Amino acid sequence: MTVRLRYLLLLASTMLLFTGCQLRGKPAPGPEVPRPDSIQDFTVLYGQNCAGCHGVDGKNGAAMNLSDPVYLAIVDDDTLRATISKGRPGTAMSAFAQKEGGMLTAQQINSIIAGMRQHWSKPDALAGTTAPPYAAKAAGNPQQGQAAYGTFCASCHGTDGKGGPKAGSVTNPFYLNLISNQGLRTIVIAGRPDFDAPDWRNNVPGRPMTEQEISDVVAWLAAQRPQKAGVVAAANAPASGGVH
Repeated sequence: MTVRLRYLLLLASTMLLFTGCQLRGKPAPGPEVPRPDSIQDFTVLYGQNCAGCHGVDGKNGAAMNLSDPVYLAIVDDDTLRATISKGRPGTAMSAFAQKEGGMLTAQQINSIIAGMRQHWSKPDALAGTTAPPYAAKAAGNPQQGQAAYGTFCASCHGTDGKGGPKAGSVTNPFYLNLISNQGLRTIVIAGRPDFDAPDWRNNVPGRPMTEQEISDVVAWLAAQRPQKAGVVAAANAPASGGVH
């Protein structure tokens, strides 16, 4: 046996000694990829499931500002859980719970809710005032709602709701077909601070909207929603029956 052959055999034996069973297909040690249903970190869960619509840090997204302390003060955990789990039929908000065809476990949904509270809630968000109920207790009156809209909303959105000097249209049919009555009510109450839209207390300085005026404005806006084939009936449900 030549010296060169002995060297090659020794080299091969050394390589086998160090690689061991990995030559039989076992992957090298490295970081394990966690199971999707094992992730509980709020930042990861929110970033993967919510930020695309509601924005990074819960604001500046196409959908509701979830980091708004006023919104978090008026909505309870059961409503948040139902919204995340089942979505909002007739809108772009899909169901996220596994039992509803989504990807999140019940524990992950609870982690998102707890994280929202921990990161964005403020104990004094409603200090000195009593907020209107999240869901309407009775149906609003569209005729009265038109007058209330003129008082509280027209200065920004225009007299007919089609857009004004400070804000865009709220009677656009595409917008109205993408938002539930509860979604409209939520925005009327909480506003959109990320877009400089005030909450129910500050549309007219010193003149908060009453619970009835809020319900009436929502009824007037809902009456502008096109009634035609193909529009999902759930989008036209009363505010008290929806989730957001």
